[in-house]
Formats: sequence, structure tokens, C-alpha cells
Amino acid sequence: MSESGKDLGPGFRLRRAAPREAAALSSLACRSKAYWGYGEEFIEACRSELTMTPESVENGEVHVIEREGRLAGFYSLAEWNSDVELHHFFVDPPFIGRGAGRLLWDDAVERAVALGYRRLLIQSDPNAEGFYLKLGAERIGDVPSQTVADRSLPLLLFPLQDGSDSLRMPGP
Repeated sequence: MSESGKDLGPGFRLRRAAPREAAALSSLACRSKAYWGYGEEFIEACRSELTMTPESVENGEVHVIEREGRLAGFYSLAEWNSDVELHHFFVDPPFIGRGAGRLLWDDAVERAVALGYRRLLIQSDPNAEGFYLKLGAERIGDVPSQTVADRSLPLLLFPLQDGSDSLRMPGP
């Protein structure tokens, strides 16, 4: 994908996030998390992990999807040991169920493969686990929440290459 973006049809476009969008991405992440029925207290407890800074956007692998110029979602990738983690993955509620998530997922997988990673790890919100499982990720355990005591999150794995070193295509 070029820096200017990639057009995907019905008004969707993928591109690298700009540092000036950090506050808008943080707000989008909070709206997306709240979509699952979490209250203000929970969202506030998660705010630091949902916050993007201009520096994290500029120095990271952060990509957005927009529709007709409006931010519809974003993801970020972060190295986790020798693997890569889908660190952020949020779709703005008006775009949930309209294909934006699948387009973001496909791009995240494509980007992780291009960066040379073999495995994509996901610390999933319990409400989003089904989305990732449908796309071919497998649950490999649980990890403790770093924000909320006594809460665990599903840990998922999506292999980017099969045992023959050939690239794996995104899920169905």
C-alpha cells in the first residue's frame, strides 16, 4: 500500500495513519470499546491502552480505513518477541457489520506478512473473539488484563505461514 492509500471499492480506502489523527483514533477506540456495552467506568479504566499519541502513530505500524473521507476504523501492529501482535483493532460503531473490519483484517495480515512475521497474536476483547475465530485465528490460551484486575482476555493465534513456508491467505 502506498502512503497515499489503497482504494477498495464501495467508498472504502486504506492508508497509513497520520500523527495528527492520534486524538481522533483514541476517540474512535473508546467508541468501539463502548459498543460492547461497557460502562464509562470501564472505558475510563481502559483509556490509557486505548490512547494513541502522535508519536505512537508516527513511529508505529498504524493504518486506518476511511469511507468517503470519514475514519471508519484502524489497527496497529507491534512486535511481540519474534511474533507480531494485532495491538489495536477498532471499528467505529456505524461501520460495524459493513465490511470495514474484514478489510482492516485483510490489510493487517498482508502488512504482517510483508514485514516478515510468521505468526500474528491477538489479545482479544472477549466480545470480539468470534470475529477473529471466524477469520481463522485459533484460541491458544488466556492472558491477564493489564487494566482490570481479575479479568482475562482470550489469546489468539493466526499463523501467517503454514509448515511449508508458503504464505497463508486470510480466513474465509
